[in-house]
Amino acid sequence: MTDRTPLVGREAELGRLDAVLDGPGGPPGVVDLTGAAGIGKSRLLTEVCGRAEERGLTVLRGRATEYERHIPFRVFGDAFADLDPELLRGLGAPGATWAASAGAAADGISANPAVDPAGIGAGAGAGVSAVDRFAAHRATARLLTALGGRTGAGLLIALDDLHWADPASLELLDHLVRHPLRAPVVIVVARRDRQTAPSLAAALTRGVDTGAVLRLDLGPLTERACVEQLAPGLPPDRAARLYAASEGNPLYFLTLLQGQGQGQGQGRSGPALPPGGLGALLLDELTPLSAAQRRTAEAVAVLGDQATPPLLLALTEPASGPERLDADLGVLARRDLIRPRPGGVWSLRHPVLRAAVYEDTGPGRRAALHRRAAAALAAAGAPATVRAHHVERALTGWEPEAAAVLLEAADQSETTAPASCAHWLEVVLRVLPDTPGHAARRRDLMLKRARALSVCGELRASRDLLHEVIAGLPADDGSGVRAAAVTLCASMERHLGQYRASVALLRRALSRRPAPAPADAVALGLELGSSAPHALPFPAVRAEVLRTLELARALGNEPAAAGALAVSALGEAYEGNTAAARELTDRAAACVDALTDRDLADQCEPLARLGWAEFYLERYEDAERHADRGLAIARRGGPLHLLPHLLMCKAIVHTHACRLPSALDLVDEAESIARGIGSDELLGLVLANKAQVLIAARPPGDLSALAAAEEAVAAAGARTSWWTSLVWCVMSYAALHGGDPVRARSAMLRAGGADLAGLQPSMRPLFLEALVTAAVTTGDLAGAQEWAALAGRDAERLGLPVQRAAALRCAGQVLAGSGRPAAAAERFARAAEEAGRSGAVLWEAQSLLIGASLTAEAGDPATASAMWRRGRRLAESGGSLLLTGLADLLLPPAPPPRVPGLTPREHEIATLVAEGLTTPAIAARLYLSPRTVDTHLSHIFRKTGVTTRSALAALTARHLP
Repeated sequence: MTDRTPLVGREAELGRLDAVLDGPGGPPGVVDLTGAAGIGKSRLLTEVCGRAEERGLTVLRGRATEYERHIPFRVFGDAFADLDPELLRGLGAPGATWAASAGAAADGISANPAVDPAGIGAGAGAGVSAVDRFAAHRATARLLTALGGRTGAGLLIALDDLHWADPASLELLDHLVRHPLRAPVVIVVARRDRQTAPSLAAALTRGVDTGAVLRLDLGPLTERACVEQLAPGLPPDRAARLYAASEGNPLYFLTLLQGQGQGQGQGRSGPALPPGGLGALLLDELTPLSAAQRRTAEAVAVLGDQATPPLLLALTEPASGPERLDADLGVLARRDLIRPRPGGVWSLRHPVLRAAVYEDTGPGRRAALHRRAAAALAAAGAPATVRAHHVERALTGWEPEAAAVLLEAADQSETTAPASCAHWLEVVLRVLPDTPGHAARRRDLMLKRARALSVCGELRASRDLLHEVIAGLPADDGSGVRAAAVTLCASMERHLGQYRASVALLRRALSRRPAPAPADAVALGLELGSSAPHALPFPAVRAEVLRTLELARALGNEPAAAGALAVSALGEAYEGNTAAARELTDRAAACVDALTDRDLADQCEPLARLGWAEFYLERYEDAERHADRGLAIARRGGPLHLLPHLLMCKAIVHTHACRLPSALDLVDEAESIARGIGSDELLGLVLANKAQVLIAARPPGDLSALAAAEEAVAAAGARTSWWTSLVWCVMSYAALHGGDPVRARSAMLRAGGADLAGLQPSMRPLFLEALVTAAVTTGDLAGAQEWAALAGRDAERLGLPVQRAAALRCAGQVLAGSGRPAAAAERFARAAEEAGRSGAVLWEAQSLLIGASLTAEAGDPATASAMWRRGRRLAESGGSLLLTGLADLLLPPAPPPRVPGLTPREHEIATLVAEGLTTPAIAARLYLSPRTVDTHLSHIFRKTGVTTRSALAALTARHLP
């Protein structure tokens, strides 16, 4: 059982936590305890752990610390260190560490259990080599799911002081929030809200919105709780002063109380804090210790979760060896300064005590202890990622051997924890002598650090560092470093929305003399083709992209050729040059499909461009296939900023295909990443795509799409680019669905300009539909007719079914506004056929439903009912609450006539047979077993006298309206 002192207050919070523990495996799967330092988060977390143990749950507890913030996955490694090795082996894991188990589950993470002959814990992340951090997330989720099913009543993971967690751990928690485990697993985290990283705060907040996270904000205790439970018998006047001074914070209250007990006087303004504050009070507990015992306590503070007896012995070297150390540890334990933890590890009883002891240790002695720790860990075979923390803390200047360890740690964490990689490189750069002899090495390390920063989404920091690299290069540099730095810098500028800066940087590099080497020219040309179309029309850079393609072909660089073809395909598709786009897309797809994932590992961006080109050409299946492949490659170590583009491509395909629940999941993940990257342009684009999904997914009258679109517009700012234009187009649709046609018209004209030339040519008919709708709604039939005619001409030129469908709906709205419902209904029926041909189920359903209303108005209720039923069925199966709500508003269904003699259920099954559904499909639709459906069919055949499904379909059709 967990050792627990009485808990003060928090009855309401405990009630909600008990409810979570009584039903692990359902929402919420994560509990977020927030509050100020000393407010009682850790104590409440301890209470939760104890109550979980009483219910039979397996409890794993980890704590993040401010002194190990760059050790990858440290807080999870600390929690998983408590796992039973036998249980892990039962799950098929080759070793007894979490990293090894995650590796076994991922089939791609090399297991490297901490081989530890001296009994020194290797620490979190020791078994994770430089591989896909995203695979580690998925592997950990699978491991936890398996553990939750094998540990009796379930599993509780308690993570304390999460505000100090390393970036890799925060990424992992974000994944677990976005993808709740389907197992009896509860994760409870405690953190200080004001010190929490914005990315984690955003992820947990979105989890609260989706119901995946329960947030409990711990506020001050009441005066009664403080006084009666923490200081019973205290005189009322003194109690009131102490409570007022503490502001209800139990730690401050106890500190003040202890100061009173030590005879501290009263200040004129109330109780006085003890000299030195809480730290002085805590350090006073060390006063009776001998010098050797004090050194042991300091060693425990330095080592953190690596404080095993063998390593403590290496740091303290007591004269009489292990026996003396055991005696000193015993004294510290009896004084409750240190406490034992699983695995033979000792820890100071509280992080505050550890911080006080650590900071009170002289800087020279601290550095010496860290140096000894690094040496002992090296002797035990610990990986560089574990030793690097101690090496860094021991550094006093340039030490080549120490730098070698840090660089090895950077290499090991390059793809699993790029933020840690960037940190270790920064440490080396900080101490590397700034002399000509080290200039080349400094330049190379800066470039490597810039790459690591770009991979983990620190685009601005990467861009700034690259500018420094470029400025420091000699004018005649021919090493290829300039081209590499310029290419990456231009990419950062592009992803930050600084397109003109990117283009200028690239064109200057391409025009330098001597000219860049051919391979460098290809890289620069590819980036130019990626950046320039955002600032210029694609025809202005078409020739340059073609030259890059020819040069890549001449060099035999097929990945680069695929990249150039994808750039061209997307450019032509965007411009609405359908024939050229199709030809280039076919060539790009053939080239990309012939390449291996390894070929594309360093440049999976072509898959995103190809997917978007295929989406614009309404090749939805191909677009999703290439987006999926790009996601798989990017998750194995690609730059973080590419993931949102691939996720959005897949999400928009799912939106048009009316697969809205999955589309929402995809845009939520893209938003989570974009918010942490710091690019306003990328965030605006992601939010615009999210607004598109929300429009269709939310019921009529819901304003969440409008809110997302407004934030997207604010993020986009006053810039002009094709992304900004798209953001304003979505704002137009969101305003329209929010009931403000005037604002919708204004937003679309902001996107395209007075002549609408700024609208994306290949999507202009669809965007014009918003203008036509707004005009008809406000009675501007002349304007609606003009824009509908433009949509018709554009659609004819494009030859794309979805765009033709949009133009037909535009014409239908003008006809309906002119009082010609029959002609309007005919246009909507044709629009449904066009959309259906391309697989754009969302637009097919919308066309059917509006067409049904117009058909009914024109006096054809039977056709209207059939259109309504099909439209509503498509909308409902795709999760479109907008269209199902619209269906019920436009034309509530009348009960259809039934085949004589059949029960309602039998007629329902006969109707589905007439629609062409198979027995398994009918069973899934009606939540029946296939056997039950077959039984109903046998009764139907007997009652109707037919013997085949086709005959039944014909009979049923005759009785349908």
